[in-house]
Amino acid sequence: MELNDFLKHTSEWLKGAGSNSDIVISSRVRLARNIDKLPFPHMAGKKQAEAVLERARALRDTVDALKNTVFFSMSELDAVDKQFLVERHLMSHELSQKPNSKALIVESSEVLSIMVNEEDHLRVQVMRSGFNLKEAWDIINGLDDAIAKEIPYAFSQEWGYLTACPTNAGTGMRGSVMLHLPALVILNQINRVLAAISKLSFTTRGFYGEGTQAAGHFFQISNQVSMGQSEEELVGNISGLIGQIIEQETQAREALLAKEKAMLEDRVHRSYGILRNAYIISSKETIELLSMLRLGCELGMIKDLNRGVLNELFILIQPSHLQKLENKRLSPEERDVKRAEIIRQKLNAV
Repeated sequence: MELNDFLKHTSEWLKGAGSNSDIVISSRVRLARNIDKLPFPHMAGKKQAEAVLERARALRDTVDALKNTVFFSMSELDAVDKQFLVERHLMSHELSQKPNSKALIVESSEVLSIMVNEEDHLRVQVMRSGFNLKEAWDIINGLDDAIAKEIPYAFSQEWGYLTACPTNAGTGMRGSVMLHLPALVILNQINRVLAAISKLSFTTRGFYGEGTQAAGHFFQISNQVSMGQSEEELVGNISGLIGQIIEQETQAREALLAKEKAMLEDRVHRSYGILRNAYIISSKETIELLSMLRLGCELGMIKDLNRGVLNELFILIQPSHLQKLENKRLSPEERDVKRAEIIRQKLNAV
């Protein structure tokens, strides 16, 4: 499988399936793991980093779940390719920096990926569509056990899994859920919700995770603490919090329909009209308009429009995806034109 082949299918987590997929886009579990008796990546020399890389590459021959994966060496990818993988949520921006001895292992459905020599030797990730955090944990738990049979992990009986950043020690687990919360934003209730989340030792990030701001009413919520609780307890706590947020967003949507239906219908249909007819459109405007259109679809204001199509558009309109689709570098102005063209094609084909 080649990098461009990822353009030919929709990522599993973008399919708009799974529990509560009207509000929850995706669920992710990530594990930070390091190889015993080898220095963490930021302290490793070239030979040590290469040794980690080769041990990770060898996992594809010995771990069943990794036998149909693709191995991308960061040093062999150009800037557009690396950003393309970031846009698909398969790797972090940090992995693309200083690319020597770094790699990404990913399987074709994009449910599973492993970053090699990012902050830790291995960052193992599983993503599922909708509110499926428990399922994501079950998959990654089995994979983690299989990898542990091949690679000795750095582990302390007192501190748990040892990681480059002390805040990740313990379970080494980060569970996160991507939510679409437009009604809470429109009703000016989102700041209250986010403040309550932070007091409970959870953190909120934007569409692309750490270091990004919320856009298009999307919020990624994850645990901050990974020590002192088991992985199952962490999954349960995150799931409980997300369940409460889903309930609040549902109530906010009901309140909008009851009190502000005309205003909401106007915003939804204006968004639909612009997206179906624009010939030049920026990424920022697109995300905001798609967010309103997605809300309108979930509330029955727009018929026969699949949420999976809208989810896919959030990715396809990103800069590197546009350039991969066009198979050449595009200026910002050219991307705005190409973006509008793709949106018109997708929405007018419905």
